Amino acid sequence: MKNRTVIGVICMVVAVAITFLIAPIVNRLSTDSSEVIRLASDVKQGVQITADHLEVAKVKTDSIPDGVLNDPKEIIGKYASSMLYAGDYLTAAKITGEANTASDVFASLDGKKVAVSVTIDTFAAGLSGKLENGDIISMIVVNKDTGKASIPAALKYMKVITTTTAGGIDQDSIVKNEDGSYEIPSTVTLLANTEQAKLLAKYEADTTLTVALVYRGTAENAKKFLDKQDEYFLTLDPEKEDNNDSEESSVVTDDIIQQANDIINGNADHYDVEEAVNNG
Repeated sequence: MKNRTVIGVICMVVAVAITFLIAPIVNRLSTDSSEVIRLASDVKQGVQITADHLEVAKVKTDSIPDGVLNDPKEIIGKYASSMLYAGDYLTAAKITGEANTASDVFASLDGKKVAVSVTIDTFAAGLSGKLENGDIISMIVVNKDTGKASIPAALKYMKVITTTTAGGIDQDSIVKNEDGSYEIPSTVTLLANTEQAKLLAKYEADTTLTVALVYRGTAENAKKFLDKQDEYFLTLDPEKEDNNDSEESSVVTDDIIQQANDIINGNADHYDVEEAVNNG
């Protein structure tokens, strides 16, 4: 009888301890929350983030990813580096200090580079409408007579300023149709030097042009590809005006097409940009 009484008392003590000591601690840990800044509305790539785009939410602390920016001064005035959605937390990789709309790029032209547009002849030639501002692409040139495809060395790495529909709507201003579809771009505008611009005009008239996506990501990494392209022009003989017409071209392989498709479909693994550029 005494044993039962002792056991009963012990059980009561344990129950009281759980109720008044352990349970509150567990409950406090499970409900620990913090205030975090997140997007209150969708923000298109290249759009400047304002205070109206942001909201402060109270969420579980353990649900906040590492690297989340929680200081408005680090966010307001920056630009979306890709399409962002309401509820997204913001990290350094999602925003940039550089504007990426076509108007902003045009306003930044200083005579060293120009903007030039080429026609997208087919849906596939324009990467099936999936090109985004800031993409680094290669221009595939297809000879209309022989069908031979190549990537001229002068057009290996080029920056997409924007794509534009037949109605003159740039990529960052396109809105969804009532049926959920989007108007397909008919031209792509590229950042180019004068030699590249002349070459593109020539190929536009004599060949078929197709876009291959090389890189989509941070402005810092994109610049590495463009710097590599600029290095190519430093090796050209300035006395040979027709140098670009006889320049070395790289034959298109299945690898670069697969790389483009992988990036578009989100299947591409992370790779070293430096190595990709150097092995280019």
